[in-house]
Amino acid sequence: MADPAPLTAADGEAVPAVRRHLPLALIIGGVLVGLVVGVALLSYIWTPHDPARINVRSRLVPPGTPGFPLGADRLGRDMLTQIIVGARTSLYVSIVATLVALVVGTAIGLATAAASGARQSVMSRAVDVGVAIPGILIALVIATALEPGNTASIIAIVIWFIPIAARVTIGPARQILALDYVEAAYAYGRSRTYVLFRHVLPNISPILIVQASIMFASGILAEAALSFLGIGAQPPTASWGRLLKEAQPMIDVAPGLMVFPGAAIMVAVLGFNILGDGLRAWLDPRQLTQAGH
Repeated sequence: MADPAPLTAADGEAVPAVRRHLPLALIIGGVLVGLVVGVALLSYIWTPHDPARINVRSRLVPPGTPGFPLGADRLGRDMLTQIIVGARTSLYVSIVATLVALVVGTAIGLATAAASGARQSVMSRAVDVGVAIPGILIALVIATALEPGNTASIIAIVIWFIPIAARVTIGPARQILALDYVEAAYAYGRSRTYVLFRHVLPNISPILIVQASIMFASGILAEAALSFLGIGAQPPTASWGRLLKEAQPMIDVAPGLMVFPGAAIMVAVLGFNILGDGLRAWLDPRQLTQAGH
């Protein structure tokens, strides 16, 4: 079978194929996030030691000790095991909270953008108030009112993130709704719900994808903060934030107990933030336009 003829312009000249190069930030962020996700998944099938095992004889052994490459905590638990299992907890809370908040916040944002008159104004102001209140304060108040644990952390982070997701959705959705082809869809008899989900949502999805990556990073920080304050993950569940809390009194004796969980949080947050920057650059329509010149 013959190869298809190359695309040609109106004047007969060949049109070069458009190639979109992956931004370096997307590659680096993807590698870091992939590393964290891989470690979290690994915890379901293998860990160097039992994460709940207490071994007094190994109490505060330094990093590099045979069998304890990152040392052991004050209860003799292997720090490497705690870091690996802590990745599972942090990612679980962050991902669940972000996805729930993104779905609810996007729905609120779309409804606000499609509303008219006083209703739109009231809904917009309500979203603005939610964004203006310090998120960590909201999370602390809600998590404190509930029973400590991962569920409390998820609920607190969801309520914190919903106004953010709604605010990110409202502006771009309004811009899409003002376009001519949307007016034509209404004139054709399409319902508002159809227009929102058929025309608006697909066009703003790149913005939501980038925002989700940033919210993942914020969710990891929020989970660590809540666990550090004793509101999040409870013993014997391993969490990076709780590891920091338990290591605080031992910082003079075993500083590695704080360094390793802190480094894990830094890698995860940095990875998701860099990934968000890379996705923003890669999904930017201007890149495709420039690549075609």
